[in-house]
Amino acid sequence: MQLLKADADRGQSGSSIPGTWLVAGILAMAIGLASFAVWFQWTQTKRCLAFFGPDIATAIQTAPRVEAWRLSPTGDAGRFLAVSRADVSKAPGLVHLRHGLVEDSNYAWSAVAAGRRPTESWDVALAFFATEASRPTAVLAFDLEVDGAVTVVGRPGSVSLGRLGLGLKEWMTATLAGPVSRP
Repeated sequence: MQLLKADADRGQSGSSIPGTWLVAGILAMAIGLASFAVWFQWTQTKRCLAFFGPDIATAIQTAPRVEAWRLSPTGDAGRFLAVSRADVSKAPGLVHLRHGLVEDSNYAWSAVAAGRRPTESWDVALAFFATEASRPTAVLAFDLEVDGAVTVVGRPGSVSLGRLGLGLKEWMTATLAGPVSRP
């Protein structure tokens, strides 16, 4: 009887060690994979974060209300006017556009920063609102002609749209129900 109890005790204590190692291994793998995912996402968005800044990038991703504006220069140096506005918060494809706007591979980055474009270059804008009653948290203006560019209104510099340009122009045309270009 004594022998059976000793074997049973050894079996119980021996089985807990492999189980502990299994749980520790799964936990270590989960931490490693989570770390890789954070690193990978950071490498996919680090240039956009540097250009937009974390506050604008967050607004692009999370703003509950988004408006698309058609733009026209006012005649005042460096100023333009939204001649039409449309709430696109629930527009098809907006989720994908938000993601694309903060992904580095969608832009044509160069070692030389793009210079200031004339005010009449900017065709449309997307305004991101933090709340329903607030002023826009971020306004991105887009030049959708030929090489295309994006700028944050009120900040210097622009970035060439690269592969994002054609899709953005098509989305804006479909969403605003009419061609998007300068008159």
